[in-house]
Amino acid sequence: MGQPFEPPSGDGIESVELKSALEERYLAYALSTIMHRALPDARDGLKPVHRRILYGMRLLRLDPNTAHKKCAKIVGDVMGDFHPHGDQAIYDALVRLSQDFAQRYPLVDGQGNFGNIDGDGPAAYRYTEARLTEVARLLLDGIDEDTVDFRPSYNGEKEEPIVLPAAFPNLLANGSQGIAVGMATSIPPHNAAELCDAALYLINHPEANSGQLAKFVQGPDFPTGGILVDSAESIAEAYRTGRGAFRVRARWAKEDLGRGTWNIVVTEIPYGIPKSRLIEKMAELLQEKKLPLLADVRDESAEDVRIVLEPRARNVDPVILMESLFRLTELEARIPLNLNVLVDGLVPRVIGLAECLRQWVDHRRVVLQRRSRFRLGQIERRLEILGGLLIVYLDLDEVIRIIREEDEPKAALMARFTLSEIQANAILDTRLRSLRKLEEMELKREFEELSAEKAEIEALLGSDDRQWKTVQAQIRAVKKTFGPETKLGRRRTTLENPPDTAGVDFTAALVEREPITVIVSEKGWIRALKGHVADLSGVSFKGDDTLKIAFPSETTAKILLLASNGKVFTLEAAKLPGGRGFGDPVRLMVDLDDGTEIVAALPYKPESRLLIAASDGRGFIAPADALVANTRKGKGVLGLDGDARAAILTPAEGDHVAVCSADKLLLIFPATEISELARGKGVRLQRCRQTTLAAAHVFTLAEGLPWRDGVGQSRLATPAMLEKFMGHRTDAGSLMSRSFPTFQRFGA
Repeated sequence: MGQPFEPPSGDGIESVELKSALEERYLAYALSTIMHRALPDARDGLKPVHRRILYGMRLLRLDPNTAHKKCAKIVGDVMGDFHPHGDQAIYDALVRLSQDFAQRYPLVDGQGNFGNIDGDGPAAYRYTEARLTEVARLLLDGIDEDTVDFRPSYNGEKEEPIVLPAAFPNLLANGSQGIAVGMATSIPPHNAAELCDAALYLINHPEANSGQLAKFVQGPDFPTGGILVDSAESIAEAYRTGRGAFRVRARWAKEDLGRGTWNIVVTEIPYGIPKSRLIEKMAELLQEKKLPLLADVRDESAEDVRIVLEPRARNVDPVILMESLFRLTELEARIPLNLNVLVDGLVPRVIGLAECLRQWVDHRRVVLQRRSRFRLGQIERRLEILGGLLIVYLDLDEVIRIIREEDEPKAALMARFTLSEIQANAILDTRLRSLRKLEEMELKREFEELSAEKAEIEALLGSDDRQWKTVQAQIRAVKKTFGPETKLGRRRTTLENPPDTAGVDFTAALVEREPITVIVSEKGWIRALKGHVADLSGVSFKGDDTLKIAFPSETTAKILLLASNGKVFTLEAAKLPGGRGFGDPVRLMVDLDDGTEIVAALPYKPESRLLIAASDGRGFIAPADALVANTRKGKGVLGLDGDARAAILTPAEGDHVAVCSADKLLLIFPATEISELARGKGVRLQRCRQTTLAAAHVFTLAEGLPWRDGVGQSRLATPAMLEKFMGHRTDAGSLMSRSFPTFQRFGA
């Protein structure tokens, strides 16, 4: 046997409280995600991965006018030098920067398969090539002239920029999406020329607010075009707060095919929606018969988007067809705005349009100042050298003598002509051929030019006004490059008001009209059988459940349900479960209180009137439109006293009302005696002291009162038979034994 194992000593083990350790580590992770991964910098609009890709491509000299290089080379260099993450993550970011349907102003010019609007992925990075675009060149312009700060890369071998000089308003022009920890960002793309106009206005009016700048920035400008259907007020409010959403619709046109037939052609789809997924979802809805106005959908796209929609019939209104598609498909999309960015590259904050542009123009001014100081330093060094060289030309023979004869010519030159070490080195490095007379003239001219440029830069650095004028000139140059008359700069997303469809019943338009029979069981299960079924004897129920209510309707109808607590709920017939099973409990569809049940149900008819009554004999006539509820919570319509329960909901079409109590007392009185209300307790219909109200019916006296007996046989009571039951509201009524043997209920 071996030696017994000795447990390790406690030396070097540090006890840490789990809670504090978790908090510390999670905070570090959260900050890393927010600062170095998910949120863009407000100044250049880039996340670290995009900034590193652009800088890495700059180091590879992939300028817009050079040849493309393999993406594998770019990804490898960026990963090895700056971005220690997965190669696929870097390549995905690079691909997105090159897609003209994802980026409004692509930063990478790709060659090869970089994916498409259908949602297909790009080719592997060994097959594709890339270089920078003119927009990316503007973002990097001046990076070698000390315009921005650098920090060591992850391994300390190289340096990477903290932010780019950004001569282009990239944050809003290209937008950004990202999910950090506890916060997210979503910035749609905008038109660069409009952003430049707003920035110029902001420089001239530093106190301008987002509302004033929204006059220049009409709204997002998506690379895929589309139509923005938001009001100017809601767009301005979104820009003011930095939060909101934009509704974007597909662009479509009616295409006449002759002989009265036509198709609809969609040429632009909402931003960020893969075309193949859009058509797939539409085909699914078509198969499920949820698009009754549409016959077929075809994708005839080549280079441009072309989706052909074929109507069910030539008499379909194209506007209503499209409105129905906008409601049910991704032909209309909601693009969120959440301007959550790193302000000054440090603080994550939701800012408005004005502060967004202020961040950019202030950054441009800082870049201008730093670039000017860098140039000033270069000029001063060159002037120092030129000053020394010009001194030399005054006594060339003496200089040559010193160089030929002295052991330490540098020290001798410095002493003889009072030169600095830099000037002495420049003289010693001068070639003999440069000592001709012509060269002296060149040096004098260069000295004068640089002196003038130095004076100009010093004047610029000494004047805020001059600095802002220079920034404005730079912004105007960008605006000219990406102006409305250029192919890339022309606005693609237009602003339009949606058509007025207030009077259109979309429930009817969006559902195929078919007859159904609605069935409600005693235990509150509801379903819809296909067709108008007269004989319900073959309908089965779950367990010991039985039939309670059944009536014919249509799939386009709304169904009104009266609960025992006086609330009325509204269901759409098209959404009722089919008749193959036992249906679904009504409680899954509406918010029924505990202890309440459905006591009555009927189809809703616009502009009709309904009689609603409680078990204590009180009730009123209500307009059906006032009973429709748009939410699951329903509408409190009938007020109840004590133990009373809602009991009756029936159409009020006729001139007389028949009410019957539980002990078979029938009373008939004119309908005009009942008041009409939208909600309330109503008036006493029948005196029910020891009993309850069991049934009620509104009918035309001249036509007679329809009723059914115990075996379901239809009967009709003539006006002569009804004479002895006539009375007034609040009477007790007369016993209906002989005239109505085996009475079951009112109605045909």
